[in-house]
Amino acid sequence: MSHRLVLARAEHKFAVAHMTVFPDGSKERLHGHNYTVEVALDVDGVDLASMLPFQPIKEAVAALCATWKEHVLVAERCPYLAILRDDTELELTLCGERYVFPRGDVLLLPIDNISVEALAAHVAELLRPALTLPHVRGFEVGIYENPGQGATCTVTL
Repeated sequence: MSHRLVLARAEHKFAVAHMTVFPDGSKERLHGHNYTVEVALDVDGVDLASMLPFQPIKEAVAALCATWKEHVLVAERCPYLAILRDDTELELTLCGERYVFPRGDVLLLPIDNISVEALAAHVAELLRPALTLPHVRGFEVGIYENPGQGATCTVTL
């Protein structure tokens, strides 16, 4: 028998703008999504001794969502990105197109693309400390840009 605990709360969401880049150096236009975050924990058991407190997990997901909401996400490891200036404004080129943003509106993420796949893997790493708990064998993080459209990353502990 195996057991999985799932946290898929309506408030675990963040609205951001992004541009997904494709391998040929083309990209989507700047646009936004209302992403939702789901966490599933694979646990040893569901007996009283194995119970997990949900509150710290909910707080970790909520903190991530609050930090990211209403930002432009830029993948700083993208090979098609060049940062031209980073002070009160962030000036960059992405796939040959120039953008200038107020610096406080942009989050540079240490990934190579802003896609649901890359976001799921990055969020899994960010949440790993909060999800590495006694009785947890592994976990899965799902990032969804629309109901029924997203990606998951599974981590074995």
